[in-house]
Amino acid sequence: MKIFLNVILVILVSLAVSSGGTKIMLMQQDVEFFGQYGFTNPILIAFGVTQLVGGVLLAIAKTRIVGALIVMFTFLISLVVLVIAGDIPVAIVTFISVLFLVFIISQSIKSKNINTSANNT
Repeated sequence: MKIFLNVILVILVSLAVSSGGTKIMLMQQDVEFFGQYGFTNPILIAFGVTQLVGGVLLAIAKTRIVGALIVMFTFLISLVVLVIAGDIPVAIVTFISVLFLVFIISQSIKSKNINTSANNT
């Protein structure tokens, strides 16, 4: 289970960081796609920075839950835009990523509760 968790974590961090990076660099595809839905370049850069920061926080055990919540928030925004655009295959992948983020959050909470209980005994 721990190996599965780590593999999922690496994939999610990579997705968040790379997705944030493309938005920060104003890659043409992102600018065109999100621009259709009201994202100006400064908003797209801020969105990318949020994804990047969330991805970095997700990679660090002590800030994993906060990072996962930030990334989940940005992925949910992307999911809504993808559904509106009718890009269902990418929307499904994004939705699965959100589900994995929920899994990471639940496992992190369980791990914190176990560590807290062990320290209290």
